[in-house]
Amino acid sequence: MFGLFKKEKRDVFTAPVTGELMPLEALKDGVFSEKMMGDGYAVAPEEGLVYAPISGVISSVFPTKHAIGITSVAGLEVLVHMGLDTVEMDGEPFETKIAAGDEVQAGDVLSQVDIAAIKASNRDPAVVVVFTNMDKVKAFDAIKAGPVAHGDQVTTLTYAD
Repeated sequence: MFGLFKKEKRDVFTAPVTGELMPLEALKDGVFSEKMMGDGYAVAPEEGLVYAPISGVISSVFPTKHAIGITSVAGLEVLVHMGLDTVEMDGEPFETKIAAGDEVQAGDVLSQVDIAAIKASNRDPAVVVVFTNMDKVKAFDAIKAGPVAHGDQVTTLTYAD
């Protein structure tokens, strides 16, 4: 009875970059398209600045600068992965603008990415946002493929109790 009027916890996620929004299933990378790391969405970027899709604390910056972890206030672990198979580029096309432990707000710049360099190496420059601890997720709105600008609302995530 006391839980009857309990309000569900929710977070709004935004596009991390301007480009073409797509569900993870559209990616040509089994780790992401088969959701081995979790669920989420991706954007084929038109510009090189990558922004935080949610507010939180930077939990990790990979040594190769191709991926950044953010932990939301509610404890959701979010991976922002820049490009597919870009770990092998050893950080070359990335200029990180934050450090582990930094607090960020949705829309803060995380990284500058050289999209042309990624494409020139025959890699996909897609920016992927993955919710890695799915046990915290009750549901999130379906991803509607199409053009987005960084900061546009992409989905609302509802947390599990």
